[in-house]
Amino acid sequence: MKRRDFIKITSLSAGGIIIGGSMLKWAYGETTQNSKPNSFKGERFPTICEVCFWKCAGWVYKDENGNIQKIIGNNDDPHSNGRLCPRGTGGVGMYNDTDRLKRPMIRVGDAGSQEFKEVSWEEALDYVAQKMKTIGEKHGYESIALLDHGTTANHFEHLFSSFGSETSGEPAIAQCLGAREAAFIATYGSGIGSPEPVDIRNAKCVVFLGSHIGENMHNGVVQDVSYGIDHDLSIITVDPRFSTVASKSKFWLPIKPSTDMALLLAWMNVLITEELYDKDYVEQYTFGFEQLKAHVANYTPEWAATKTDLSSDLIRKTAYEMAEASPAVAIHPGRHVAWYGDDTQRVRAIAIINALLGSWGRKGGFYFAEKKSLPKFPMPHYPEPKWTWKDITLEKYKGAFTGVTNIIVDASLPDATTKHKVKAWFVVATNIIQSIPDLKKTEKAIQNLDLLVVVDTMPMEITGYADVILPECTYLERYDYLRASRHKIPTIALRMPAVEPKYDTKPGWWIAREIGLRLGLEKYFPWENLEEVLDWQLKQIGSSLDEMKKIGVKSFEKEEPLYLAKGEDYEFGTSSGKIELYSTDLEAMGYDPMPKYKDHPQPPAGYLRLIYGRVPMHTFGRTTNNPNLNDLMSENHLWVSPKIAKINGLKNNQEVWLKNQDEITTTNSVKVRITERIRHDSVYLPHGFGHTSDKLSTTFGKGAADSQLTTSVVLDEVTGGTGMRGNFVTILVDNPNKEEVVS
Repeated sequence: MKRRDFIKITSLSAGGIIIGGSMLKWAYGETTQNSKPNSFKGERFPTICEVCFWKCAGWVYKDENGNIQKIIGNNDDPHSNGRLCPRGTGGVGMYNDTDRLKRPMIRVGDAGSQEFKEVSWEEALDYVAQKMKTIGEKHGYESIALLDHGTTANHFEHLFSSFGSETSGEPAIAQCLGAREAAFIATYGSGIGSPEPVDIRNAKCVVFLGSHIGENMHNGVVQDVSYGIDHDLSIITVDPRFSTVASKSKFWLPIKPSTDMALLLAWMNVLITEELYDKDYVEQYTFGFEQLKAHVANYTPEWAATKTDLSSDLIRKTAYEMAEASPAVAIHPGRHVAWYGDDTQRVRAIAIINALLGSWGRKGGFYFAEKKSLPKFPMPHYPEPKWTWKDITLEKYKGAFTGVTNIIVDASLPDATTKHKVKAWFVVATNIIQSIPDLKKTEKAIQNLDLLVVVDTMPMEITGYADVILPECTYLERYDYLRASRHKIPTIALRMPAVEPKYDTKPGWWIAREIGLRLGLEKYFPWENLEEVLDWQLKQIGSSLDEMKKIGVKSFEKEEPLYLAKGEDYEFGTSSGKIELYSTDLEAMGYDPMPKYKDHPQPPAGYLRLIYGRVPMHTFGRTTNNPNLNDLMSENHLWVSPKIAKINGLKNNQEVWLKNQDEITTTNSVKVRITERIRHDSVYLPHGFGHTSDKLSTTFGKGAADSQLTTSVVLDEVTGGTGMRGNFVTILVDNPNKEEVVS
């Protein structure tokens, strides 16, 4: 019996919406935002939503009995503009969810034990600290890795830096942002950041490639797109699926999956050969135009048509549409950009086209976002680790700018070849069982660990593999660090507890500090509670905790202009000081200095490409157990084209199973949705369903998990990002998991 077979934790002690022309009516209409702040009688508390990464500022209202009555947006917040999406208003479901982790737990028994016991915080924290000391003394503190996500990550990043480990990774970097940031850094000398500084409200044309606006519910972007729809914004959507934003587009390009690079190169060809690019901008601000011109000469629309299944006429028309709108045009850089292994180069192509159109630093294109700098609370310098994530990453992936989760997993395997081994994990606020591809390898790495600590609010699948489970209270019950994010104007926002923590749960900052004190790191935690830190920071910038409790969001004067002035001299952060159409940095690292087209594997006979994505009422698998949001969508459906449905004899709502190219089948069935909105060579399955933890009582067993099927992973050659769009499935009408009856 394996030490960490998945545990069903027991208590041992006692689809899509449609964008409306005037607004996303369901998301932002009467159901969520009809009540005004002054209509509430009880107390209100400032908060920052933790349901997704957008982190909108809002207000939590309590009734006269002290119960949370409503969560609404803060009118002064540029992230939300006073409106929360359905997830944000449903955040109270996290607080009320009776499936929440309630008390610390430790795995008990011998190496084969599959039992947990509830313990006190003192016992749990003492156990963790002692194990960390033992592992650190034997293997070095660098061998203890942090895998994290969300606001809570900040507290544990401080803890890890304090005891001398910079071995960390965030799954979202490998899957969402790593290749994107590397591409824009190579082109413009700076990354995109979050929220993305796309000036949609002033744009004449916006292009989305695989960005499911209206389903991913990135609040500010959705509101901007809705505004644009009301003001004649031309939208071009490139997607093999007729997504929500595609339904509101002037042009929908149902591209053959894996051929986006061909389209991008053909657009460059049209803009350059027909001299539709912004000549003055390109001449003043870019480097390598002549090399690019020669490079794309043969990437014609006629050539791209043979790759993409799009007509050359449509490719030209959409290039003309962008050029006509220039410079008030933007190809949105996207977020989840890890697809096929050449992802940095594909996003580089997006960055290059934006430069050809003269949109970077221009009204209606990309604005220069600004962030309020917050002073760091006085404390000693962190100790210098003997090795860091760089030592196990950069030799192979030279463009990585932060730790990559899959590299840490590799370094944790019993047969790891790297000089530096990882012996323990802290997993904070991320369910890596559903979020990291290749589950078998992840499980193999977990079996080889000396310690696995999980900090979470819910009994997600990863908690079943833990040695110690430390239950965090929800964002409605805790302080966290101030939100200071880049936007058109610098703002800060406060989250404070609206209610006391339920059960025996604790804030992340408290957990991290208590472990730190047990490790003898008092000098790195010279405060009793986070309120001290927040008040000190705020007073350094002319505010106070008392003020922020009253206003929630505070704005500051922007120090730099939003846009470039006409003809303004400007030095970019690249080696040449210019926008690099020909990347000298990538060339120096041994990569292609300009994007090239590469063919990618196509589905074998009888198989379809698996496309996964988002739904507007859920944030991946984090919210499917939320009782408020589960009512809006309790399971996913498999989108199948009528042609494929006919071949397989499928009917709407029929239960089926999926098997991938590696003979892996879904544990749960999924219902069929027959629709013309998906290409005949693909199926679409919303992510975040098919939970196998039966302690998630609301969502357990509902829908199929695409993560079970993502066993083929192509790593981005520049950053190590995990491309997961190369998985193929066949549809099974009979249950492959049914046990045979032996007579």
